[in-house]
Amino acid sequence: MKIAVIGGTGLIGSQVVKILNTRGHEATPHSPSTGLDLLSRKGLPEALTGADVVVNLTNSPTFDEASPAFFQTSMDNLLTAAEAAGVGHAVILSIVGVGEVPDLVYYRAKVLQENILKAGPIPYSIVRATQFFEFVDAVLAETADERTVRLPATLLQPIAAADVAHAVADVSAGAPLRGTREVAGPEVFALDELGRITLAARGDHRTVVTDNGAGMFAAASGDVLLAKDGAAIAKTTYREWLAR
Repeated sequence: MKIAVIGGTGLIGSQVVKILNTRGHEATPHSPSTGLDLLSRKGLPEALTGADVVVNLTNSPTFDEASPAFFQTSMDNLLTAAEAAGVGHAVILSIVGVGEVPDLVYYRAKVLQENILKAGPIPYSIVRATQFFEFVDAVLAETADERTVRLPATLLQPIAAADVAHAVADVSAGAPLRGTREVAGPEVFALDELGRITLAARGDHRTVVTDNGAGMFAAASGDVLLAKDGAAIAKTTYREWLAR
């Protein structure tokens, strides 16, 4: 199949392109660096010409109040162009528990993206993943100073980006789900515990202070960010990933 991967030069997209091409598909990456702009539609008709599937892995440049407008415009433009090009399957990557954290504007924006896809003219699939291992350092940095890292005890089930990429590639090469598939890591951690494991592995001697009001994940309570029954569970553990 010919598969257009929008956001195909990023962390997930570049791996999805490689996986699909290794499997014998014709996957092509598209991004601002290749001349595609979803917001202005520049390069979009050309990117979708002849495509059987479009995978949208683009992300809002900010996580603030501007993110809903980004997803509204980018999805409207993509689905209009995909319908005109005769694309038969549209795939997006979203977040496990995305509809259960209404206090986070970025999560509300991702729900909007999902709803636009569901209501659109193209048969679709949604892959929801838990938080990536690769983003843990950034999460820690959000509430850190020279001596401490303040983190809530929010429950997470993090996953390696490589495992997410395989899940996206699997769905993209299959029939449209007309629904959602969840993928998550094999272990559950409290975020403060995850911070301590990470700092120890990095040889970082700062102290993790449990603060249930600190950072963006303080807005998530209970098990809302954990995978539900029926989710695909990846094999890579966090400590295995840290040791690489």
